[in-house]
Amino acid sequence: MTAVLHTHIRPDGRLLRVVQGDITEEDVDTIVNAANEELAHGGGVAGAISRKGGREIQDESSRWVQEHGRVPTGGAVITGAGILKARYVIHVVGPIWGSGNEDALLASAVNSALALADERGLRSVSLPAISTGIFGFPKDLGVRIILWAVQEYLDEHPNSSIAEARLCNIDVATSELFVEEAKRL
Repeated sequence: MTAVLHTHIRPDGRLLRVVQGDITEEDVDTIVNAANEELAHGGGVAGAISRKGGREIQDESSRWVQEHGRVPTGGAVITGAGILKARYVIHVVGPIWGSGNEDALLASAVNSALALADERGLRSVSLPAISTGIFGFPKDLGVRIILWAVQEYLDEHPNSSIAEARLCNIDVATSELFVEEAKRL
């Protein structure tokens, strides 16, 4: 079950929500997957999305990599969502902590995801705390960068199709960090 912990209504009327729950259960146009460069969805959020959404998510991801090569850090790819409630999955490659230029690459991953959602005319997107799990990005810093990258994207794209951006995490601690940061808006 998903619980909305905080809602921020932007001056332009678009919504930014912090939710605590399972991203695979989000009833939005697209969910964002924290993926690796090979789009091999084995563990963490990626594994959960692939298991719950069905084999077609991994199959489509593997085909994309065969045709186009690895996804660069900070980049994004969109696939179908299999049997999930969402219509699409946007796979972003966030940085591994310690690899260099992590802040900019994390912001780039968020920007790439939102740009792909916009290209498809999607109205709702749900993002996890990209790179803050097995990639080791410090949660407090990652949360701040993700939230501000979403805000900056929406500020810079007033005609964006995105009406609602959700920051969804299954663990309470990360969700609370998002709430604390969102209250600063």
